Amino acid sequence: MEKILILDFGSQYTQLIARRVRELNVYCEIHPFNRIPPLDASVRGVILSGSPASVRDAQAPIPQLEGIKGRLPLLGVCYGAQYLAYGYGGEVQPAPSREYGRAMLAVGDASDPLMQGLPAQTQVWMSHGDTITAIPDNYRIVASTEDARVAAFRIEGEQTWGIQFHPEVYHSTDGKQLLRNFVAGICGCSQTWTSESFVETTVAELRAKLGDDKVVLALSGGVDSTVAAVLLHRAIGKNLYCIFVDSGLLRKNEFEEVLASYEHMNLNVKGVKADAKFFADLAGVSDPEKKRKIIGRDFVEVFNEEAQRIRDVKWLAQGTIYPDVIESTSVNGPSATIKSHHNVGGLPERMNLRIVEPLRLLFKDEVRRVGRSLGIPQQLIGRHPFPGPGLAIRILGDITPEKVEILQNVDKIYIDALRAAGLYDQVWQAGAILLPVQSVGVMGDERTYERCVALRAVTSTDGMTADWVHLPYEFLADVSNEIINKVRGVNRVVYDISSKPPATIEWE
Repeated sequence: MEKILILDFGSQYTQLIARRVRELNVYCEIHPFNRIPPLDASVRGVILSGSPASVRDAQAPIPQLEGIKGRLPLLGVCYGAQYLAYGYGGEVQPAPSREYGRAMLAVGDASDPLMQGLPAQTQVWMSHGDTITAIPDNYRIVASTEDARVAAFRIEGEQTWGIQFHPEVYHSTDGKQLLRNFVAGICGCSQTWTSESFVETTVAELRAKLGDDKVVLALSGGVDSTVAAVLLHRAIGKNLYCIFVDSGLLRKNEFEEVLASYEHMNLNVKGVKADAKFFADLAGVSDPEKKRKIIGRDFVEVFNEEAQRIRDVKWLAQGTIYPDVIESTSVNGPSATIKSHHNVGGLPERMNLRIVEPLRLLFKDEVRRVGRSLGIPQQLIGRHPFPGPGLAIRILGDITPEKVEILQNVDKIYIDALRAAGLYDQVWQAGAILLPVQSVGVMGDERTYERCVALRAVTSTDGMTADWVHLPYEFLADVSNEIINKVRGVNRVVYDISSKPPATIEWE
């Protein structure tokens, strides 16, 4: 499978480069700059990402480009461009004023393969504190901005380019065309990596890898585990055994509704109600990370007990997706903040199982596209993301069955209202949070002192960044009124208007 390698220097935009390349139906992989994989015949080109570092720093990241530069098509973006200039005899200096935001790019050579199809003037996105002030003799400037004379260059005699701006960012209006010029025109990629081709290739690989072995998978009702299950089922049929654990922390009626959906898809699923165990172990615990660890531990124990009942299982399937893979091999090393529920920790060691991860190459939106190619119903594919620990991290403070019931009722009113108003599919994730706050209210001429809930709705692509949704005031007023009237114990509703960053999507 032909691919583009992206060498990561720690830029916040690196994953966005990968997403844009994949939108062109070209497969690509992100690797740390200091862990370059073998360059086999499938590698058609390499992109150097940006970085928060300066090439002038003593500890600046320096890639080993032997075997790449001059042999494979190479595109340096921002820091990558500065390194290609500075590391080979050019000069990079602090910019007189930091260039951040929109700039107008003037294309100096419209015949250059990287610039073909771009207008003479086009808007680009800049984000840099250094600027290239001099380039080696065999480098040629192909585009400039008012503040950056060397906004794009090519090395003569090589298929090597550097650009100071970020084509992957939405505000670079012709960025996609520039990336298409590189991956399709210069690198010669065939642009055939589609959701349909992924399904065909992955099913064949799973059949060859798993043979007649039995595989066990923990289903959650979410998009990732559902798509992984259907892919595996298409490959190995009834040799896939799925377990759906009800922790008591799911949405209202979710356990029964999701099980019914899976039955219609002919998946081999066993539902396990374990709410009593989870509630008992969470009693009196308020610390968010302790709650997560208890839920993760209990899930492992319940899942392990059920999986042990299946004879001769050899594989554990997981719905790992590409952002998880990238995070665990980041340029700065594994993240210290990976949340415990993202990993089924301890299962492979305790069960002596090998791991299979059919979605590990895909971003979230790609998982959805694959799900549609597999014919999975939209009500499952279009579901909003839901946290692994469930409503436990949407209840600030300790967990009780009473609090869960209150939040389930609030959440159902909110989500049902979003669907009824035609707003659900415009929102990436929505949910309600039960606050450890009581406030005075008046209901039926009587004083009340009851709970407050916060409603949250965000737009995003993959959850890395998110903006709050400007839901209509009339909608919020109607939902607030319905919640207060129908959910006993709640007398106040607020709406969260925080973006990520600086806030997170979930409150805990």
